[in-house]
Amino acid sequence: MGLVDEFRSGNFSLYGQWFGLFSIVSLILFSFLSFHILWSILGWIMAFLLVFIEIPFCLKCCPTSAKFDNFLTQFQNSYFRAAGYVVFAIIMWLAFGIGGRTLQIVSALLLTGGAVSYTIAALRHQTPASSTITGGTGVSTIV
Repeated sequence: MGLVDEFRSGNFSLYGQWFGLFSIVSLILFSFLSFHILWSILGWIMAFLLVFIEIPFCLKCCPTSAKFDNFLTQFQNSYFRAAGYVVFAIIMWLAFGIGGRTLQIVSALLLTGGAVSYTIAALRHQTPASSTITGGTGVSTIV
């Protein structure tokens, strides 16, 4: 199945993953452009974690410790992913509101979209899936 089939699947965990992928790009880009050390470091840390959470291929090709792997396995559940995205979104909303970093609104909106998507996936009891583009199984195993 291709990318179009994945978007037509109605699986909100896939939509959450795509929000996450766009969040990674925006966190890296806008944290670099914000010129504020605290919000930049927090954005890069979130982007680093999201890379390993959302791109299964990275776990296969990058050497990681057993402790880090155990930490990431908790995020295989849609409820935990939604909770993680809520925490990340709150941090970026604070960067926008308190910190005055207007560029961070894009990251905050994308992270909020990911949180909503994973929450819907969890409430619908949808099987977690990841896009074939990122090294996942796609929807072929769940349809």
